[in-house]
Amino acid sequence: MIFITGANGWLGLNLVEAITSGKTEKWGLETDEIYALVLPGTTKNKLLDISKHINIIEGDLTKKDDIVRFLNPSKDGSRIFHTAGVIHPKRIKEFYHINRDGTKNLLEVASKISVGRVVIVSSNSPCGCNTDKEHLFDEESPYNPYMNYGKSKMEMEKIANYYYNKNLLDIAIIRAPWFYGPFQPKRQKTFFEMIRKGNAPIVGDGENRRSMVYTENLVQGLILASSKKSASGKTYWIADQEPYTMNKIVNTIEKLLADEFNQNCKYSRLKLPGFISDAAEIADYFIQNLNLYNQKIHVLSEMNKEIACSVNNARKELGYKPEFELKKGMYNSLLELYR
Repeated sequence: MIFITGANGWLGLNLVEAITSGKTEKWGLETDEIYALVLPGTTKNKLLDISKHINIIEGDLTKKDDIVRFLNPSKDGSRIFHTAGVIHPKRIKEFYHINRDGTKNLLEVASKISVGRVVIVSSNSPCGCNTDKEHLFDEESPYNPYMNYGKSKMEMEKIANYYYNKNLLDIAIIRAPWFYGPFQPKRQKTFFEMIRKGNAPIVGDGENRRSMVYTENLVQGLILASSKKSASGKTYWIADQEPYTMNKIVNTIEKLLADEFNQNCKYSRLKLPGFISDAAEIADYFIQNLNLYNQKIHVLSEMNKEIACSVNNARKELGYKPEFELKKGMYNSLLELYR
């Protein structure tokens, strides 16, 4: 049995599609009965479009009774993929209420029933930003969380490691950076349109690196972490093979829009000095201290940052082989919106 939280979210849908289509068999996970947890009141349509045979359960991770109902059918060997979480909330307390406390509730319930491995999706944010242009995060990098999202994910990881170290659950953690691919939210189309219209912001010289991960690459990492014995108790970075500069990201998307999708591109950039992101970071800090969150200011605060990781350990220990790079993966992302 396979249990997926946040199953109707961006990553959850990609995971469900990969399992039901049989893509995951080559990574060690055969098609099996899927139990999908979705937040009450959210849409089930995309899940049902993928398969009518998915067991969809409405529930809230902040309510233990809902989790008990969700995991009740679990047997020895079942796998739980915890993809649910909040990235852009209305209030800061939601980071902790959902990312940290919701995860703790899930693990507490799972520890009392028959279950195999739990794979938890974390983020680059618990490690913050790179120290310089040559530095890459790896599994030995210390915690240095960026803002409250990073802190909530750091605390989530610490809780997960506690459950593993106490022999309460078999757990693996996957850290995912900025991802892209099918089933993307509306904010991705906004980003693409900014590039097409020539007003995508480039802060500083645009040569700062960002690790990204195409959703199928990320799904591969999740499946390998669920099936490899060596992944027990481990944390892995999963991303495309190499990080990309912001210039390369924007240039690649622009070229694909023009050459492959016949879009009228303006071929210009909104170039901003580096201190703009620094000022946004200060503003973001004070706004978050008021328990408020502004998505645009937060994203702007990261636009000049180096956030890059190495996947060498995942390649070595899991056999991870990212099959998509930026151009190939971004083509599929754009195809969903501009076909």
